[in-house]
Amino acid sequence: MKKSKSPETRVKNPEPKLGSPDWVIWAAWADRITFEEIKEKTGKTESDVIKLMRRSLKASSFRLWRERVKRKSIKHRKKFILERKNLKRKINKKEFI
Repeated sequence: MKKSKSPETRVKNPEPKLGSPDWVIWAAWADRITFEEIKEKTGKTESDVIKLMRRSLKASSFRLWRERVKRKSIKHRKKFILERKNLKRKINKKEFI
């Protein structure tokens, strides 16, 4: 196998194929993927994703996911951009201190 210039990142749960329901579940758990991106790629709205997660996950796992989505403000693009800007400001302030 030919080696690439960048290192290969091995993950425990690799990204599933884009069209499958497994991809939607994987993307819903991922913090870096917003509901808007899920809608662009699959056509599923936030409520569709919630219904899919409710059907596919165990009840306790679904509750954990919902709590996580409520707590994390970055599952929506607008809030994600604001969060990134605030993070950059915090990092820049620490460099000067």
